[in-house]
Amino acid sequence: MSFWLTTKRVARYGLIGFIRNGFISLSAILIMTITLFVISILMISSAALKSVLADLTSKVDVTVYFTTDASQDQIDQIRQSVEALPEVAGVSYISRDDALARFQERHKNDQLTMQALQGLGENPLGASLEIRAKETSQYETIARFLDAQQASGAGSGSAIDKVNFAQNKTTIDRLTNIIQTSRTLGVAIAIILGLASILIVFNTIRLAIYTSREEIGVMNLVGANPWYVRGPFMITGVLYGLVSAVLVLVILYPLTAWLGPTSERFFGTFNVLSYYTGSFAVLFFTILISGVALGALSSYLAVSRYLNT
Repeated sequence: MSFWLTTKRVARYGLIGFIRNGFISLSAILIMTITLFVISILMISSAALKSVLADLTSKVDVTVYFTTDASQDQIDQIRQSVEALPEVAGVSYISRDDALARFQERHKNDQLTMQALQGLGENPLGASLEIRAKETSQYETIARFLDAQQASGAGSGSAIDKVNFAQNKTTIDRLTNIIQTSRTLGVAIAIILGLASILIVFNTIRLAIYTSREEIGVMNLVGANPWYVRGPFMITGVLYGLVSAVLVLVILYPLTAWLGPTSERFFGTFNVLSYYTGSFAVLFFTILISGVALGALSSYLAVSRYLNT
């Protein structure tokens, strides 16, 4: 018997078993659909969290304030040394005039402060550098570098008045903890759901094998190829995952369309519908491959155990 003919027969028997065991198939599809749906929600939630954290992270920085008598050469030297650090994502320079304009804009309704500023007769603010790190956990390294420059008291380091890392440290630490916790929690939930899905589909396939035990016994007696015996159940498991994945993708579209405006108001810039349409290929292949892999693995383990008993 040719390989292709055997494969066609195995696929056909798998499809027949899938249809014949309607209630069992429905139960397996329901469980896998729930599992894949939760996985897809985790993916969307993770993307939303990353978007929010990226927005928050962009608003957090380490600011270096220079003395009012700092020369432009000293400021440029500090800026170049900071930009050379591998942890730094970007550096923005705020001149003394820009700092004064910002201060005046921020306190334009505070007459007492504005009168006091006018009474000074000169700009009391120094220039500054706003430094953004690639990761929130890297701000402390940058701050230590700047503190070392300031502590040296020589060269350009003497132009540094203060570094505001201590004021922002609490916010930075909280962001770092949120990022790390969300990643750990997401991985843990995915693993738990994966194991639960394998266990449930494993038992579902075992039940299907039990209902076909007489047919399997006859095939074993006549010396049927192990692939010929196991194949239909493997195909059935794959069909469970395939149908479940398609159902999840179909359910997600109206759900994300309904939640789109709400999610944008809640998360700021993140819209679940835009993410769904923009990342459909990633969602499609991730959910499809996850469903097929879980179904195939579960059925393989179930059939292997049955044939070894």
